[in-house]
Amino acid sequence: MNLQGKIALVTGASSGIGACFARQLAAKGADLVVTARRLDRLEALKEEIQQRHNVTVHCIGLDLTDPTAPAQLVAQTEEAGLAIDVLINNAGFGTKNNFVDIPWRRSADQLQLNIVALTELTHRYAQTMKARGGGHIMNVASVGAYTPTPYYATYGAGKAYVRNFTEAVAFELRKTGVRLCCLCPGPTESEFPEVAGHDIPKLARATFMSAERCARIGLRALFGWRWNVVSGWMNKLMATSLRLIPRALMTRLAALVMGT
Repeated sequence: MNLQGKIALVTGASSGIGACFARQLAAKGADLVVTARRLDRLEALKEEIQQRHNVTVHCIGLDLTDPTAPAQLVAQTEEAGLAIDVLINNAGFGTKNNFVDIPWRRSADQLQLNIVALTELTHRYAQTMKARGGGHIMNVASVGAYTPTPYYATYGAGKAYVRNFTEAVAFELRKTGVRLCCLCPGPTESEFPEVAGHDIPKLARATFMSAERCARIGLRALFGWRWNVVSGWMNKLMATSLRLIPRALMTRLAALVMGT
């Protein structure tokens, strides 16, 4: 899809899948707004993209765990006259531990970022897209959306929310020209394990999907008008097979995989 003349906003763009989304959208001709906490990384990404592609990149340093940040982000784009045509809600993190052993502030920040900020940004930008007659929104979830996930209890539950929320709103807006898609990645090369405090063996990490491929799968689904996509055939097989497993066994299997 040619995005010449369009503006795409990517949250969590300082690394991993988010940075790959930004690069691939720029390659399609879109001007960019990239946001994350680490402004220095955003500026480096801006320089890289503007050297490669004839697009404009705007950097906004914001911490979306701050409840006021989504409204600030919308206000800054509106004040700059930037009408967002494509929104990629990619920002998020997880924490690996028993739920009761995680400091509440950490869990609260995770829920604010993974659920509340994503929902508010979807609401605010979908309203303006609907008024203009079209737009695209991608919300990044996880294969963890398909199962209860011990040791990532709030993360998995939050991603289940993202998946169900996105598909519901996609249905509501199906006749407005606004398209929503939920991307559910499996293990992917990113900083997620380090941030989560999850020590992944090198042999296991060698099987991870590249962030570039994951982003490409997501954008193909978004512009192909799909409501949900699981990245990679092995992850799709796993998500499909879970429907045949009793939930008690499903939870035990998830604990076995995510607890090691």
